[in-house]
Amino acid sequence: MSSSQPSVSIVVPVRNEAGNIAPLIEEITAALDGRWAYEIIYVNDGSTDATGERLAEIMTQRDNLRQLRHAKSGGQSAAVRSGVRAARGAIVATLDGDGQNNPAFLPDLIAAVEKGANVGLAAGQRVGRKDTGFKKFQSRAANKIRNAILKDGTRDTGCGLKAFRREVFLMMPYFDGLHRFLPALMRREGFDIAYVDVIDRPRHSGVSNYGFFDRLWIGIMDLAGVWWLIRRKKPTPEVTEVKA
Repeated sequence: MSSSQPSVSIVVPVRNEAGNIAPLIEEITAALDGRWAYEIIYVNDGSTDATGERLAEIMTQRDNLRQLRHAKSGGQSAAVRSGVRAARGAIVATLDGDGQNNPAFLPDLIAAVEKGANVGLAAGQRVGRKDTGFKKFQSRAANKIRNAILKDGTRDTGCGLKAFRREVFLMMPYFDGLHRFLPALMRREGFDIAYVDVIDRPRHSGVSNYGFFDRLWIGIMDLAGVWWLIRRKKPTPEVTEVKA
């Protein structure tokens, strides 16, 4: 692995995913080697299992693997933000650390951002989801309500597979749950969204760290807040510098 300046940073938020670390890194490597200079940034979001130790072992073999650690869990949006802020690549791609997001789709997402002059975000949209019936129902309902209110044109904002320009992401107002509203906020800033269908699959091992009822009311408040932000957005005035 080369330690040269990467053009792409892969950010993977994880909490208690020790059994999924090595297989996913191998898949990311298979998808990206020889195509981009890249780094992989795992954000260890307060794990209490052997996640940190597994990453440390693999870091001795790979000079493009980095680990950031939160002293306590801050949630997925906080982990993604920490990874993006530390990233050295101009383009950042994200995926969940449980193995349900297939890294084979990363090249399509990255290429969509590279080729689109005004594309701020390439968003994966899952097909053939492997979640339980209840999780699929709640996701469909949440996406339908969000799209009706925000009109972001996105059928699946919960997919962890995304690619975006780092500088554009850092323009976004930060809040817990930001990752679910990226399409609406990107459109708010005048950027286009590219969509890539991705095939969902079961997690490699372990159990989900995310529940439904613990984020229901927070999600409703976030939706109202993003709606307010969009309503309050004014066109950016054209700016010219006046020389003496």
